[in-house]
Amino acid sequence: MTRRRVAALISGRGSNMAALLAAAENPDYPAEIALVLSNRADAAGLAHAASRGVRTAVVESRAFRGDRAGFEVAMEAELARHGIEVIALAGFMRVLTEGFVARWEGRMINIHPSLLPAFPGLDTHARALAAGVRLHGCTVHLVTAGVDEGPVLAQAAVPVLEDDTEAALAARVLTEEHRLYPAALGWLAAGQVRVEQGRARLSGVAMAKGCLANPLPSAPALSTP
Repeated sequence: MTRRRVAALISGRGSNMAALLAAAENPDYPAEIALVLSNRADAAGLAHAASRGVRTAVVESRAFRGDRAGFEVAMEAELARHGIEVIALAGFMRVLTEGFVARWEGRMINIHPSLLPAFPGLDTHARALAAGVRLHGCTVHLVTAGVDEGPVLAQAAVPVLEDDTEAALAARVLTEEHRLYPAALGWLAAGQVRVEQGRARLSGVAMAKGCLANPLPSAPALSTP
């Protein structure tokens, strides 16, 4: 089996990157994390990647203030140097230009901490609590020019509890992110993803049956006179 060479792009601790590295330790996994690239030299995830024997690179975005094109040229040089075929954004806190996204169309994915299209952008957990939703979660999607708008590959939902705090809800969602992202990257690397009319289609992937509800429906409580 030929494994696709993947770059994980990070800006901080890279917990999703760590989940991808753990999955890629299985020789049957169809992707190899060949590079961890950060736009910040102080990103904690770089040390974790290096401790696993994964090559790392830094392209400091602060050195390219006002020059997004120059920043992306420097990034692409690193990607080319390491023979990268697929990009996995894992907490990469930079908005990429349309040109960069177009060059990686169908080969770049992201994980977002909400059930898109609900709550794109930042502060998703606080916004979910403020909105009073009963289900929250995470989404893996292909990256397009619109932020958090690309075709959805997979989603995982968690219940929102009555006494939830932002931190508690975020932790519950993060557990699902670490399970979902390696699976979705594996499907993409194995050629099981295609896009038709703007929607991602998966082949050879089992779909869930039934439903997820919160609170669990039950017979109405009977009132007594």
